[in-house]
Amino acid sequence: MFKSLTAIAALFFSSMTFANCEFTIEGNDAMQFNKKSMEVPKSCETVKVTLKHTGKIPKKSMGHNWVLTTKGDMQAVASAGMGAGLDNNYLPAGDERIIAATDIIGGGEQATVEFSTKDMSTDGEYMFFCSFPGHSALMKGTFKLI
Repeated sequence: MFKSLTAIAALFFSSMTFANCEFTIEGNDAMQFNKKSMEVPKSCETVKVTLKHTGKIPKKSMGHNWVLTTKGDMQAVASAGMGAGLDNNYLPAGDERIIAATDIIGGGEQATVEFSTKDMSTDGEYMFFCSFPGHSALMKGTFKLI
């Protein structure tokens, strides 16, 4: 009987698909992310994104963060963030348009953010970007729940 249960459990678990809900993205000293898009399975109730700064320049000169908003909110959040300053990660404090964001990091550093997808939809249009002043023009991409 034990062998039968083991075989059934092995068959069950081998047929299951586990979604990858953890992602790594890199930013460099040339103001580029190494990804232009990210696709996340809807089965991910929470998502973990780690940003790695592969450059050498410190955050006060070439800092990067990873910010997620709707496509429609991206430009307004990036513009509002410019006045918030480095101490606030170039993001307006308490802004409900921000779905998720890491801290600003410099060369050789990394930061991680974990967030819920509960209020996101598969037909929603989302963008990720860096809110360091001027970076969002180049450092941006699409984020899709599939």
